[in-house]
Order: sequence, then structure tokens, then C-alpha cells
Amino acid sequence: MAFPPTNRGLSRTEPLRPLPKLIFMSRWLQLPLYLGLIVAQAVYVYHFWVELVHLIEAAFGNKEAIGMLAETVIPAVPGATVVPPVKLTETTIMLVVLGLIDVVMISNLLIMVIVGGYETFVSRLHLEGHPDQPEWLSHVNASVLKVKLGTAIIGISSIHLLKTFINATHYDAKTIMAQAGIHLAFLLSAMAIAYCDRLMAPMLKHGEHGH
Repeated sequence: MAFPPTNRGLSRTEPLRPLPKLIFMSRWLQLPLYLGLIVAQAVYVYHFWVELVHLIEAAFGNKEAIGMLAETVIPAVPGATVVPPVKLTETTIMLVVLGLIDVVMISNLLIMVIVGGYETFVSRLHLEGHPDQPEWLSHVNASVLKVKLGTAIIGISSIHLLKTFINATHYDAKTIMAQAGIHLAFLLSAMAIAYCDRLMAPMLKHGEHGH
């Protein structure tokens, strides 16, 4: 008994109708958004090097650089008199370095959004076989991207919370508790997303085998 040929697994040859084509092409409206994130990445790179140069200058005793770093890491308290530091302390170095790490982690988050989002929602990058292809990009999808973004946000929140704990004398108890609560909310949200994806994975695999 002969079965009719199937088009499953073959490339589409017939052209799309005008309305589906317009809807499908609308995905390119996201391109300016990803280009804007690339510009934001460049701004973060500039900010990183400015802070690093100030740290190097302060290490060699530059009073102006020490004052600028102190203004960066010490929060302004209304009505309080701030005494400019005369030397670079270990706490200031630690806070500045944590700030640099924070910039790097945000940059990593931007890369995941730009590369993963473009690959998932706009167009293929065709990086298969490229020596610099990110390991996670080979199996990226919307669910994987959500989990990785949630993990990155937790890392960034952890850096901010650590900076607050190190500099706790300049914060009130309500601010510290609020930051800890926000960090816990991020953690629980990421765990919930990962758990939901784990529950849905067997269903998706069963659906693929069913087809």
C-alpha cells in the first residue's frame, strides 16, 4: 500500500501569503532593540575603564581620584558631613572591585540577551562549528534563556547585597532588609522558573516523540 509523500522535514518552497509574511517579518522590529543594547554595552565598557583608571590613580596616592572613588562607593546621607578620605583603604578597594565585577556581570547579562535573544526571536546566527560559539547557545531556547537570565540577575543582586553589607555603617536597617528581601524574591523567582521548566521538559519530549 502506497502512502502519500509528506513534507515533514523539508524546506518550505511555496511563498507565504501577505499577512503571514508581514507578521513573520515583524520580528525584525526587535533588531534596533538589540543594537541599542550593544550601545549600552559600550557605555558599560567605558564606565569600567574610567573606574579602573581612578582606582589605579588612587593606588598611587592621587587625592582627587581617592575622593572620586569615595563618592562612588559611599552613599550620600542627607544632613551628614562627609569627610574626604586621605588615603585608599582596603574597604574602598573592595567596594570598587565589587563594582567592577558588577559591571562585568551586567555585561555578561547583556551578551546573553543580545546573542540569545537574537538567535531565538529574530534570526539564526549560523555559528555552528565556530571555535568561539558559546556552549549554551547550541541548545538555547526561550526557557533556557529565562533560567540563565534569572541566574545572572541573582549574581548581580548578590554583588549589590555584598556591597551593602560591607558598607553597612552607611545604610539604615530598613534599606538593608529591603535589599535582602529583594534578593530573596529574585532567588525564589529563578527557582520557580527552573522548577516549571523541569516539569514541562517531559511533556515537551513526549510531544516531540508523539509527532
